[in-house]
Amino acid sequence: MIPLELDLTDMDVIRDPFTAYGRARERSPLARVVAPGLSPMWALTRQEGARAVLANPRFEITSGSFLRPDVPDDCLPYLRTMSEMDGPEHLRLRRLVAPAFSARRAAAFRPRIERIVERLLDDLPGHAEDGSVDLLSHFARPLPMEVICELVGVPEPDRPRWRDYGAMIVAGAGQAFGAAIPGIIAGAKEAVARRRHEPADDLLSDLIRVQDEHGDRLGDTELVTLVWHLVLAGQTPTNLVANAVDVLLAHPAELAELRADPALMPRAVEELIRWCGPNLLTIPRYAREDADLYGHRVRKGETVTVALAAVNRDPRVYADPDRFDVMREPGAAGHLGFAHGPHFCLGASLARAQTDVALTALLRRSPGLALAVADAPRAPDPGTWRLLALPVTL
Repeated sequence: MIPLELDLTDMDVIRDPFTAYGRARERSPLARVVAPGLSPMWALTRQEGARAVLANPRFEITSGSFLRPDVPDDCLPYLRTMSEMDGPEHLRLRRLVAPAFSARRAAAFRPRIERIVERLLDDLPGHAEDGSVDLLSHFARPLPMEVICELVGVPEPDRPRWRDYGAMIVAGAGQAFGAAIPGIIAGAKEAVARRRHEPADDLLSDLIRVQDEHGDRLGDTELVTLVWHLVLAGQTPTNLVANAVDVLLAHPAELAELRADPALMPRAVEELIRWCGPNLLTIPRYAREDADLYGHRVRKGETVTVALAAVNRDPRVYADPDRFDVMREPGAAGHLGFAHGPHFCLGASLARAQTDVALTALLRRSPGLALAVADAPRAPDPGTWRLLALPVTL
């Protein structure tokens, strides 16, 4: 079967990527994704093939997988993050830092996330205008940066500028994003230097102390790079929390079940990541050699991605996949919202914890929560399923 071609500038794809990618998935396990100015990409549309490719070293992430912003020369040594490393280099760094991002550590950090969430919710009524408040601007957007500042150990006086950086990052690539990078790197350098002299109970202090059985340690450049990359990648919960609230309010029966039994929240979070996760495509991989994918020749150097909007609703894996169901059993396979294989999202446990805490507290404190508009406006972004605003009444 000839793969369906999806144009990322097509408004049908932008407005409803789940239907567009779903149509491609049912036609073929492989699609072609095109956009002006970009090389065409092969896109896996079914979960079995997606897992195989994401775990296959013949498809590698490189610096070309990312849109690199223009930054001053002194920032360049810090732009090569763990995400664009592969093989032994990636494995070494991941081995050193993974214990700091475990599910156990995220659970231990949960009380500090809860304090941040409660403080943000306390402030919400003060942001109301004409009876409604933008939950994206005043809750979902500041939450991840507050958590990261707490996690890394950024002092309170320095946090306002980090909040500004977070807003620029969430807004997406562009001049503002590039302009934020030097400040984030400078802040990361300051944080590393401070914690070398004043260790504390935070992630950065742990990473400075970490040493493996061979005596390997993270160098200063690696630490600074890790911190700024954590700031960048750690903004994911912004769109996940906003999408989750929007979906729950559109599904009153599911919302009622969740309110009646808050213990369902961890399961609901997994379903929300599957059903309305913000990432529509994975980071592109490059074929290291010629390969065959479902009868189609992928040439060395060609780009391959996974259409998460398709694979997370694959009927070969999920029963009635287009139905949102907070009671859904995650299943043995689970979703691919945090990717798979060597580049599985390092911060997945932290993102899950933030989303769980944020939704649990919001629903508990706002029993009358409702959308203040008929439809919350969405960004015309073919790579990220995200809202521009989320006006609600509390």
